[in-house]
Amino acid sequence: MFSHVVIFWTDPAKPNAAEEVIAGAHKFLKSIPGLTHFHIGKMVGSHRPVVDQSYQVALNTVFTSKQAQDDYQVHPQHLEFVADCVKPFVKKVVVYDFE
Repeated sequence: MFSHVVIFWTDPAKPNAAEEVIAGAHKFLKSIPGLTHFHIGKMVGSHRPVVDQSYQVALNTVFTSKQAQDDYQVHPQHLEFVADCVKPFVKKVVVYDFE
């Protein structure tokens, strides 16, 4: 199992940016081979100071293997998602990968 978590800070000048990223992920990413878990959503506020509340959208994916995730990175649908739904709407991205 290989986990790939992506945190997005959207462009505040684009009020629908979070929705665009989420809709694009559903459209382009869910059907990519090797993906066994897909969850994307908006940040949920918390009273706990340890919870990072500075971002707007998080993507949590799990793959069958690191190779499956490597293949996902160059898959045409992933590249289209990045071009159409990330670059126009996102100011910052942080990725956490782990096995």
